[in-house]
Amino acid sequence: MAGFRKAKAEKAALKFGLYGLAGSGKTFTALLIAEGLAKHSKKRIAYVDTERGTDFYANPVPGRQKHPEAFDFDALYTRSITEVLEAIRGLNPSEYGVIVLDSISHIWESTINAYSGKTTKSGTIPFHAWGKIKKPYKDLMTLLLNSPMHVLICGRQGNEWAEDAETEELKRVGTKMKAEGETPHEPDFLLHMEAIKNPKQKVAMITAFAEKDRSGVLAGRVIEWPDFNNIAAPLLGLLGKSQGHIADQDETTVVDAETLAEEEKNRIQESAAILEKMKARFVMCETLEALKEIGKEITPELKKRMLPSDVTDLRENYLEAEKNLI
Repeated sequence: MAGFRKAKAEKAALKFGLYGLAGSGKTFTALLIAEGLAKHSKKRIAYVDTERGTDFYANPVPGRQKHPEAFDFDALYTRSITEVLEAIRGLNPSEYGVIVLDSISHIWESTINAYSGKTTKSGTIPFHAWGKIKKPYKDLMTLLLNSPMHVLICGRQGNEWAEDAETEELKRVGTKMKAEGETPHEPDFLLHMEAIKNPKQKVAMITAFAEKDRSGVLAGRVIEWPDFNNIAAPLLGLLGKSQGHIADQDETTVVDAETLAEEEKNRIQESAAILEKMKARFVMCETLEALKEIGKEITPELKKRMLPSDVTDLRENYLEAEKNLI
């Protein structure tokens, strides 16, 4: 079994999450960051586009104030979780350096919609079915986190609700990414995107609020007109040459199952050995006093090392030996 070792930096790629309302600049910002990362790595961008939001960015737009030239990227147009998984698994790290998913909200919806099993009386998915539903989505997250490529996960903004302690009514307490509940916690950096309107300005200012930052470089910052230079560039110096591996659900399940099975096997063997040894000692006792001395060794701690059925058997054998000595 693995033990503790001296911690070391094993991050070869940046993992970002971006979420916000429509028009908050998610796609444009993701492309700006991805383009810079691609140039830095001298590799290409693989862009999963679930709503063809990148169409205008694939061509030059002279009227666009920032980056009027066309972005250069390879796109996959789909909302299918299985298609996305297959495509990303097939990416060549020597060719591609950046993966963008836009929007993860659609991919999560497709994952749920793929469920064809029985529903509850109210039409909802039963609790026991969620593990199977989430499996391909969790596989995708693990694949992205383990990838040596930079990753940007874009998602739509949803409301976060909580029950009011006094009125017992639901009230809006904040915002969140519309995706599987753990998604915003997966990447190392989470940016909340907003288009801030100022009456004195004709154009709303695209703004990124750094809600999560494991490096401390962006923590708590409000970044106006976010792009590669003010988001990703300051973080590149923190990266190493290798990407640390995160075990997926299947790997963890196998390890845990094998370990628990081995522990159970050892406990069964130990319990049986204790039982046979104590039974043999009961038989050898010639006086009741000698038997009681052995009985003092049957402590709660000893019983914890035995199976319940063996503890019952031990007690019955003790009482039988006691009866024979009276």
